Amino acid sequence: MRKAQVNRDTLETKVSVGLDLDGSGQSKLATGAPFLDHMLDQVARHGMLDLEVSAQGDLHIDLHHTVEDVGITFGQALAQALGGKKGVRRYGHAYVPLDEALSRVVVDLSGRPGLEFQVKFTRARVGDFDVDLLREFFQGFVNHAQVTLHVDNLRGVNAHHQAETVFKAFGRALRMAVELDPRAKGTLPSTKGQL
Repeated sequence: MRKAQVNRDTLETKVSVGLDLDGSGQSKLATGAPFLDHMLDQVARHGMLDLEVSAQGDLHIDLHHTVEDVGITFGQALAQALGGKKGVRRYGHAYVPLDEALSRVVVDLSGRPGLEFQVKFTRARVGDFDVDLLREFFQGFVNHAQVTLHVDNLRGVNAHHQAETVFKAFGRALRMAVELDPRAKGTLPSTKGQL
């Protein structure tokens, strides 16, 4: 069973993430940041992951700690659910359009954290959500999932569309990378013998 349940409890936040890599795209999300919930729903739906996230954070300060800690906890849950990574495809990629916006995400379940985030949002906020925080989400995620992630928004005028294409492409790329390859017969996709 490729599932995980991870809790993170700090002086700034309390986050719980439940993840099933072989789910059907269901989500139950309550982070206190409606736009982040909307983005995580894209990951679940397009990644065919079952994802439950609840978070309580110091929102009276701002959303930074909550968004970052959700990324951290999601990364920890992915690492736990993948276990030894035997039989996974390892690499995943996706291009996703939404009207005028187009994003590309490429992921490697490499065992090494790395983030290239090339997204120039056309405005600083979507509603009351600071779009700079999306980089913080992905940085927390890669650091704790131990994956390499390249995120590129290739074009876009509407910042909401830019963000949504990024998260949809992230879900699709993750879906491809974690998929079990029947030809791999439980081996690791690495010449090093470990990931």
